[in-house]
Amino acid sequence: MPPPSVGNLRGAVDLSSLVNRANAPAGAAAATPGVPAPGAEGAPVGTLPSLVLEGTDANFTGYIELSNTVPVIVDLKADWAEASKELTALLVKLVTEYAGRLVLVGVEAQENPQLAQAFQAQSVPTVAALVGGRPLSLFQGTYPEEELRAVLEQVLQLAAQNGVTGTVSVAGADASVADAGEPVEEPLPPHHAEAYEAIEKGDYALAIAEYQTAIAQNPRDLLAVAGLAQVQLLARLQDKSLDEIRAAAAEAPDDLDAQLLVADLDLSGGHIDDAFGRLLDLFPKQDPDGKNTVRTRLLELFEVVGTDDPRVAGARRRLAGLLY
Repeated sequence: MPPPSVGNLRGAVDLSSLVNRANAPAGAAAATPGVPAPGAEGAPVGTLPSLVLEGTDANFTGYIELSNTVPVIVDLKADWAEASKELTALLVKLVTEYAGRLVLVGVEAQENPQLAQAFQAQSVPTVAALVGGRPLSLFQGTYPEEELRAVLEQVLQLAAQNGVTGTVSVAGADASVADAGEPVEEPLPPHHAEAYEAIEKGDYALAIAEYQTAIAQNPRDLLAVAGLAQVQLLARLQDKSLDEIRAAAAEAPDDLDAQLLVADLDLSGGHIDDAFGRLLDLFPKQDPDGKNTVRTRLLELFEVVGTDDPRVAGARRRLAGLLY
């Protein structure tokens, strides 16, 4: 069977500890108060009491389901921390301006240890997102308004790439707001749109070319850098089976290409520490050209995971120690 697709999302973390699905009663995912059922693409998915909600270890499953149709921003916070309170106020302001295209879920980190652990909240504030049921690590600490707005725009772009384009309405919203109509979805930048269409068709070579063009035009286009790393990973795994990749790596532990490919496979399956560890263990055994190859691959995989992810920070520190 083909290896699993890494998709178009960055910074995945494990949410399996949040919900014991095997023991949950039927329909438990819909039990979060006020969370509507998913709707058609681009259409309102229902009515919420507010665009700013509270999440807990007990009710978070509903927000994971909600993120299949509207992106959910997760604010892991503490009321006693002034910086956290200021960031929460700014998030509330910006999410409200998006008029239902985003939902903000605040989580008191100390009171909800499962969520704090799952999102690797080593300090508050920590901000993450849910898109299509999958988590994204965004940042820790505070951000100025314009930079925070740019982060939210990137979340919306990633959501659009993954078909998450719904909106929600708010119970009792002012009629003048309703009369203004639904917000118009901003289109993806041209080369991003072309790359996404190419990925949908399985034409990874074209997608790579489009992302490379976007980066050439704007070297600071971080979304294009991440997209390029992701589609390069997909291209390397295309038309290869899980068994084939693992067997080749087991039979040839000194074969650099085989070990690089199994690291790709590990990361695509969510085994991020295994992928990084394999390559970092491999690095000292290589000649200068081989070390450069391993370093380049690690930097690409860092972009796939998301450079703000704590696992990337740890692997980057270890790589720096090996280099210097």
